[in-house]
Amino acid sequence: MNAILLVLRTGMHWNALSATGVCSCSSAYRRFREWCDAGVFLEFWQQGLLAYDALKGIDWSWLAMDGATTKAPLGGGKNRPQSYGSRQKRRQAQHAH
Repeated sequence: MNAILLVLRTGMHWNALSATGVCSCSSAYRRFREWCDAGVFLEFWQQGLLAYDALKGIDWSWLAMDGATTKAPLGGGKNRPQSYGSRQKRRQAQHAH
């Protein structure tokens, strides 16, 4: 658990765990996947929210139920101006022969 929390807290790569001496990266990642599939971290999250809500209170009224993302209606079309990269390449000075 310490190795998994270290990776989640710091954002380090799983492969870097072996150098820390906590445990091997393969063992930690395998256990992480097993616990994810079993819903362990989801349960931690839910229990943490419930405990914080009981202690401090969470204002749920401003939260949205739907997290879907779509293209903005006025986000611009596909016909954007072309870059000048290819033209700039042609305008470079020619090498002397």
